[in-house]
Amino acid sequence: MDGWNKLQSSFSGLNIGQSANKFAKGFNSSVQATRERLGQIAPDEITELPQEYKDLETRVDALRQAHLALLKITRVYESESYDYPTQIQESLAEITTSLNTSIASLTKGTNLPVPSSPTPVPHQPKTLPHALARASLLGATALGSDGDKLGKGLKEYATAWEKIAEARVQQDQMIRQEFLGPWQTTLSTSIDVAMKARAAVRASRLELDSAKQTLKRASPTKQEQARLEVENAEDDLVQKTEVAITLMKTVLDNPEPIKNLNELCKAQLLYQAAAAEALSTVQGEIEELAVAAEGEYR
Repeated sequence: MDGWNKLQSSFSGLNIGQSANKFAKGFNSSVQATRERLGQIAPDEITELPQEYKDLETRVDALRQAHLALLKITRVYESESYDYPTQIQESLAEITTSLNTSIASLTKGTNLPVPSSPTPVPHQPKTLPHALARASLLGATALGSDGDKLGKGLKEYATAWEKIAEARVQQDQMIRQEFLGPWQTTLSTSIDVAMKARAAVRASRLELDSAKQTLKRASPTKQEQARLEVENAEDDLVQKTEVAITLMKTVLDNPEPIKNLNELCKAQLLYQAAAAEALSTVQGEIEELAVAAEGEYR
């Protein structure tokens, strides 16, 4: 008898109550799993699970991976500045303004010099559409949009991007509410429940195969008890496998994920359509200004 079997037999032989028996079974299952991993158990001594169960496992794994992969990417919609990294510079300017305001408050009533208090900067959404609208409007204001064609073009361009910026905010809100929330819920509830049911099946299967190993080594006086343990373990595995099959089928038949995906696509379509409409309109107007400017230049 090797070291594993000696240790396993010593725990199996303990008779100090139900908790000790449960601990012994858990230990024996761990030993069984380790021996299987090390290739010390012959393949024909490992209980074969139903093909239906194994097929469902494969499909649920694929479903889970699809959820994780898309969630990893679409979580960017939880961050306002996902398309505008230079917002860091704007944030620093806002922090400086806030810091100066705080210092001014602390030094009030003292002889310490009071820093100049710049006009508080209102919240500026840190998105690329908002930034394009702000920069274009700044340029239009500097050039003047009455007689200057570039100034007028920049003003029209800014107006278009203000509309796009508003659509962008609406898109992100819709994605967070109608896709990210439900998508994460499916992952953390129904899929997670199915995964836990599968873990219970694996634990039950290990307990059964451990009980079979114990039966093989049992002395004549312990044969009957060991056989009873195997029968109980077989019944437990059948029950847990049926439960897991039902839960996995429920997860795979659930229409919510495809409905959530539709909401994601819909939100993106509405945003892209709004952007296309705004840019199409302004592009025609800017093109007229460009043709007129080129004609005057020539």
